[in-house]
Amino acid sequence: MVVLLGLGPGDPALVTKEAWETLAAAHTVYLRTNRHPVVAALPPHLTVHSFDALYERSAHFDEVYRAVADTVLAHARAKPDSEVIYATPGHPLVGEAASALILRRARQEGIAVHIVAGLSFVEPILETLALHADLDPGLLDPLAGLQVCDALEIAAAYHPPLNPDRPALIAQVYSRLVASDLKLVLMNQYPPGHPAWVVRATGDQRRCASVVLSELDHSDWFDHLTSVYLPPMPRPSSFEALQAVVAHLRAPEGCPWDREQTHESLRRTLLEETYEVLAAIDQGDIQALAEELGDLLLNVVMQAQIATEGEVFRMTDTIAHIIAKLKRRHPHVFGDAQAQTSSEVIAHWDAIKRQEKRDAGVHNPSALDGIAEALPALAFAQKVAHRADRAGFSWGSHEARLRKVREELEEILAARDDAHRAEEFGDLIFALANWADGYGIDLESAARQATQKFAQRFRALEQRVRAQGQDLKALPREQALALWQQVKADRLAEP
Repeated sequence: MVVLLGLGPGDPALVTKEAWETLAAAHTVYLRTNRHPVVAALPPHLTVHSFDALYERSAHFDEVYRAVADTVLAHARAKPDSEVIYATPGHPLVGEAASALILRRARQEGIAVHIVAGLSFVEPILETLALHADLDPGLLDPLAGLQVCDALEIAAAYHPPLNPDRPALIAQVYSRLVASDLKLVLMNQYPPGHPAWVVRATGDQRRCASVVLSELDHSDWFDHLTSVYLPPMPRPSSFEALQAVVAHLRAPEGCPWDREQTHESLRRTLLEETYEVLAAIDQGDIQALAEELGDLLLNVVMQAQIATEGEVFRMTDTIAHIIAKLKRRHPHVFGDAQAQTSSEVIAHWDAIKRQEKRDAGVHNPSALDGIAEALPALAFAQKVAHRADRAGFSWGSHEARLRKVREELEEILAARDDAHRAEEFGDLIFALANWADGYGIDLESAARQATQKFAQRFRALEQRVRAQGQDLKALPREQALALWQQVKADRLAEP
C-alpha cells in the first residue's frame, strides 16, 4: 500500500493526529523534500529518504515527478504487505504533481492507496493575508473564485492561465530567479504596476510584503515556502467577462437591438470595425488600436453568442479549432519538424494544408481554394496572384512583371469602347497587384496610405485657397497646381 501523507504548512503543531500516529508506527518515510520545518520534529527512529537530489539535478520537473512515482511504486510492488509512505508539505493533493501521478498509476496497477490529510499551505497564507495585508477579506475565499496555481508551471508558460478578474495565489516561488521568470509571464496579462503580495506563512515566520508586479523579484526572502498573491484587476478585463456582458445583452431582459442581430446583420459592422482597426494601424495611434480591437472582438463574441443560442457551436469550439490548427500547422514549433527561414515555414504550411484537404476528401484542390471573394478588390487580386505564384504560375522577375503592367497599359490605350476599356483597367490593376506582390508590398495598405496622403494634402490645399479668399472651383488650373506643389513641398519638409 502507498500512503500519501501531508506534513502540513510547516508548524509541527498543525500536523494532524492521524499523520503523527502513522509516522510513529512506520520505519521508513520518503519525503518530497527535507527542507520543511516539520522534518526536524519527525520521530527519531524513522529512516528518512528525500528526493531533493532529484530536483537539483533534473532539468525538467516532469522528469522528477516520474522518478518519484517510479521509486515509490517500485517499493510498493516489492513490499505489497507493507505501507510505503510518501510525505509532502501541506496536503498531498494540493500543489503536488508527483502525488497525483502516484495515485493515477497506482489505480492502473491495482495498488492500494491511503491518503493522510494535512493542512495545505493555502489556509495559513489566507490567514496571514487577512491579518497583515490591506485586502478585502472577500477576495480570500476560495469559494469566491480564488485561483491556486504553481509558480513553476506559470513561469514555464508564455501566457498565464489565469482569469484576471479573480484573485490568484501562486505557490512555490522558491527563489528570486523563479520570481523573475514568473513576473515576466504575468506581465503578459497584468500591467507592471499591478499590486502583489509576497507571503511566507509557516510556524512563527508569518509575514507578507506588498510590491508592484514589476518589482516582484526585488525581495530577498524567497524560499520553498513562499507564495505570491495577486488581487483581481480593478475593472472587469477577462474574456469571460466580455462573454457574460454579450450574453446579457442578448438575453430576454437585455437590449432589443442586440437581440435582433444575426450573423448576416453583423456583417456590415464586422467590415467597419476591421477598417477602423486598419485606420488606427495606419495612423500609428496605439490607444485607438486598443479600442478598435475591442470593438472588433465584440463582433466576434457576438457572432459566437448567436451561434451558441442556436446550439450550432460555442466560443470554446472556435477557440479549440484555432488552437489545434495553429499547433498542427507549426510542427517546427510544437513538433519535431525543422524550419529556420520563413520560406521553409511556408513550405510546411502549404504541405499541411494540402494534407488537410486530402483528409477532408478533396483530392484535386485548387491553389486558390479558401480565398474569400468578399475581400476588397485590391486585396483579392493580390491574394490570387500570390497563390498562383506559389503554386508555380509566375511571371518571374520584377522586370517581367513590369512588362505585363506596360502591356496592360497599352491595351487600355487601344481599347475600342468603354466596356473594353473597363476590362483592360481591371487587367492593369491585377498586373499591378502581381507586380507589387513580387516586391512583398501589401498593395491594399499601400493604396490606402496613398489615398490618405492625398486626402491630407487636399485638405491643406483647401485651407490655403480659403485663406486667400478664393474658391477652388473658380481657381485657374495652373494656379491650383502651383498651390498643390507648394503643399507637397511643405508636407515633405515636415519632421
